[in-house]
Amino acid sequence: MTRFIPQDNFRSWGNVLKTQHHVARPVWRDQLRTTLLNGRQQGLSLLGAGLRRSYGDSGLNPGGGMIDMTGLDRIIHFDPGRRVLRAEAGMSFDTLLQVIVRQGFFLPVTPGTRYVTLGGAVGNDVHGKNHHVNGPIGRWVRRLGLLRSSGEELELSPSENPELFAATIGGLGLTGLITWVELELIAIESAMIDAENIPFENVDAFFALAKESEEGFDYTVSWIDCLAKGASLGRGLFSRGNHAKFGSRLPDQGNTRFTMPMNLPGFAMNRYSIDAFNALYYWNGKRKAGPARIGLHPFFYPLDSIDRWNRLYGRVGMYQYQSVVPPATQVSATKEMLKAISDSGQGSFLAVLKTFGAVKSPGMLSFPKEGTTLALDFPNHGEGTLRLMKRLDAIVLEAGGRLYPAKDGRMSAEMFQQGYPTWQAFSQHVDHGFSSHFWQRVSQ
Repeated sequence: MTRFIPQDNFRSWGNVLKTQHHVARPVWRDQLRTTLLNGRQQGLSLLGAGLRRSYGDSGLNPGGGMIDMTGLDRIIHFDPGRRVLRAEAGMSFDTLLQVIVRQGFFLPVTPGTRYVTLGGAVGNDVHGKNHHVNGPIGRWVRRLGLLRSSGEELELSPSENPELFAATIGGLGLTGLITWVELELIAIESAMIDAENIPFENVDAFFALAKESEEGFDYTVSWIDCLAKGASLGRGLFSRGNHAKFGSRLPDQGNTRFTMPMNLPGFAMNRYSIDAFNALYYWNGKRKAGPARIGLHPFFYPLDSIDRWNRLYGRVGMYQYQSVVPPATQVSATKEMLKAISDSGQGSFLAVLKTFGAVKSPGMLSFPKEGTTLALDFPNHGEGTLRLMKRLDAIVLEAGGRLYPAKDGRMSAEMFQQGYPTWQAFSQHVDHGFSSHFWQRVSQ
């Protein structure tokens, strides 16, 4: 449908903010111009939407018009010789993988879930376990289509409308509606990963492993126990891997084993339950440590094994907090953040630590930069949680770092503007017919 229908209780993946939107669901590209026109005639600010896995408010537009792009999920062109695929913006990585893996190709960059659309991935310039090798996905976008609220449709590339291209990569959907994306793929020889899991005892051991693994492994990431203290501060499990050179090209059938049927009670996520989970997870990881050959889905998308896992945090939801700090301050800042979290008792069982490489994105607002990124999910315990994140903000700012807008739901305008000094240049390319709750909050 190209009409905008009111929908109450529209929410982000973090479930903290719930608001009304007016939602349109086009299914053909030739409906998009009419959809935008209808929205503008109704006086609605607009925003494109995919599978809505953004944790905070960058994917929300309260009271405005949301254009659900998931009906536009077709491949337009595929050239195996050039390793280039063009598809509509609503195609999910899950569907895309089913097509390309059996042909001997893989995504050059993928986040920790396959339930993200191509347009959403580009709009957030997603990164993955191989940032030190391939950078974020924006480096692999060859061309894209962008529909402005005026009805003008543009084709963007690094050489054609280059400034608007740079603003759209990581531009959070604010420059217009991404209609299709042309992406360069990477070749693989099998649908398997030669992986290795290594327990480490503290933050210093993590950095030693990360440095050791940069040359020989395309993919690296770590889970950490953010409630550990003292000599065990930052202990965790380091995972590294490469695409296997031998094995079947048939992709595995996904790894979803369980669906959360309802929201857990709010009291279920507390210091004691998280502490117990982290201790058990670390012990089990040590027990299973070593090399293994595993499928793509369990290696890249472990969280997808639990459908609707965000319900673990109950009706009050959770905040995702992801920062990056530069190499000069990464060790001290990481230790300081982990100590603040451990001392607060507000831990996370989804805590990820990883180093970013020096590979740059063309995107003006791209989040990754060389250094170390720490990502955590905090149960929403109200003011106590907000105070903790404000303390983390101070550490990140002092270290010269920044936060990830795609994961954020509460950073201040000052925090955003200091972390992204190009934000004013970016704002010149924002389509005035498009907006989001995030942009309204941080651009003042």
